[in-house]
Order: sequence, then C-alpha cells, then structure tokens
Amino acid sequence: MPIEHPSRRKVLVTGAAVAGAVAVPFIASAQSPLVVKFSHVVADQTPKGQGAVKFKEVAEKKLPGKVQVQVFPNSQLFGDAKELEALLLGDVHFIAPSLSKFDRYTKKIQVFDLPFLFDDMEAVDHFQSTAQGKALLDAMVGRGLRGLAYWHNGLKQLSTNRDKLTRPEDVKGLKFRIQASDVLEAQFRALGANPQKMAFAEVYQALQTGVVDGQENTWSNIYSQKFHEVQKTIAETNHGVIDYMVVTNAKWWDGLAADVRKGLSEAMAEATAHSNKLAAEINESDKKKIADAGKAKIQKLSKDDVAAWRKAMEPVWKKFEGDIGADLIAAAQKSNK
Repeated sequence: MPIEHPSRRKVLVTGAAVAGAVAVPFIASAQSPLVVKFSHVVADQTPKGQGAVKFKEVAEKKLPGKVQVQVFPNSQLFGDAKELEALLLGDVHFIAPSLSKFDRYTKKIQVFDLPFLFDDMEAVDHFQSTAQGKALLDAMVGRGLRGLAYWHNGLKQLSTNRDKLTRPEDVKGLKFRIQASDVLEAQFRALGANPQKMAFAEVYQALQTGVVDGQENTWSNIYSQKFHEVQKTIAETNHGVIDYMVVTNAKWWDGLAADVRKGLSEAMAEATAHSNKLAAEINESDKKKIADAGKAKIQKLSKDDVAAWRKAMEPVWKKFEGDIGADLIAAAQKSNK
C-alpha cells in the first residue's frame, strides 16, 4: 500500500485566507528550472495517470530548461484526504481529484455526483464543454483553487462480495466505500446500504478483509487496483460518473511568468485531449481483462433492473436540487441525446 507523505504543516484549510498565505510567485530562472509537482492517487496506467505523464512530456518539450515536471502517482506524496490541503499550502502544484472532492468549496459541483444524470460519457463531455460546465472550473478561485481542465475516468459500476447484484434490495445493509461526498452518502442510504468514507489507497485492503462489502468505480480503477480480485460480483450499472478536475493553486498560477503559464496551459490542453481519448479505450480494455481473469462475475442488468435502481436513487436528486440549482441540473440533462 502506498504511504502518504505527511503534510509539513497541520492547519485547517478554509479558503482564500489560507490560499493567500502561500501567494509566492514561482518564476523560472535561467539558472534552474521551475520544479512542478503533479500528485495523484491512481496508477500510471489509468486515464488520469496517462494524462499526467503526457502533461509532463509536453510541458518539458514546450519549456525546455524552464520547467521540470515531477509526477507522483498512487498516493506516493498525498492521499485523498490531504492532497487539496497540500495544494493550498504550496506543497504540490497540480492535482486532479475526483469532482466529488470539491463539494466543500462549491455545492454546484455536486451535479456530477447525481446518480443516473448522464446517459453516457458523450453527454458528460458535452456538458463540460458548455458555458455552464466551463463556469464550474472558475467557481472556486475565491477559495484559492483554479480549475484548468476536466479529465475523464468513466462511468461507475457497483461491486460487492455477494453472489447476487441485480436489484437495489441486493445491497440493503451492506457496507460500501465511498469518496467523501454528501451526494454519494445519500445515494447509498437511499438504497438501505451503509456508506463508509475512505481514502482510495485503503480500499483494496478494506475489501479484502471485509471492512467494507463493496464499492463503486470505473472499470479502469477496478482493474488497476485489483478490486476484482477481492469482490465476487460487479454489476454493470453505469449509474454515475467519476471524472476529475485538474486544479492548481490560483495564486501560484497567477504568479507564474507569462510564457511559463502559456506553455503549461498548452501542455494541459494536449494532455486533456490525450487522457480523455484514452479513457474510453482503457475502460473497455480493462472490462475485458476483468472478465478474462474470471475472479469476479460481471452481472448484466435488464432494463427493468436499471429502472429499479433509478427509482431507488430518485430521492437524491430532490435532496440536493437546492444546493446545486435546478437550472444547472436541467443544463446537464440537456446533454443527453
């Protein structure tokens, strides 16, 4: 298991005041390159991992001698619970958390966690390219975070250590690992299950030892973290989306030399296109690898089964409509074909 590097300072990060405290411009000099640390919690071979590698490659090519990008995958530096704090403290420069992680900075981002909101990844992509979707990237600048891009992971599947997983009643009373998200907590409570907030790096052991009974994730995360080896059944629910927002410290970013900021922006655009193209390919490939491994059964669902899951999760929409905004939810729905 990866070991989290402890944060150098123990502080409560609450917003702009703290972000401002680390507002030290980083300008690359001719003598030494600007060292840029990109930290994330998943494996290199995942879509996010490949996006980070591509960002490093393009940034260093565009800014030779001016920038050195260091990529730290698999929670090598910071895990889920610490990476946002580390970014605001200036301990890292780029992170790409799941969109769920930002609900404490803007409630509108919770739109991405609503179950069964998007029919497919094309709809997600379309919404993120709209004015409403792009506006969410800048929604946290006042709290010290600047969003630079959306990176796809994929649609979520549900898995458990049980033999049957076709209807909502099959998960009643079971313990599920979730990201720290109020929407996801409400989702599992609506199913009669018990959500357990837990860092990504701890999930495999928790599944293996029975601390939790199940989890929700994309095919690429399930395969790369070997969750399929410690689960009996994976239901192909496609009930939600896991995407990321690549964010940086707003003050740090604004303090960069103009040419460095331009080069990093161009590198981010190329990395985003590369990562998002790979996401669909990797998820499809990893789904096949999971099936071929034969350790976990992939459970197909009928239209009636999916309808039952949708109905069970329906109350979640109404619960969070006030925080998210009915207009934003409607805009996301319009992205479905």
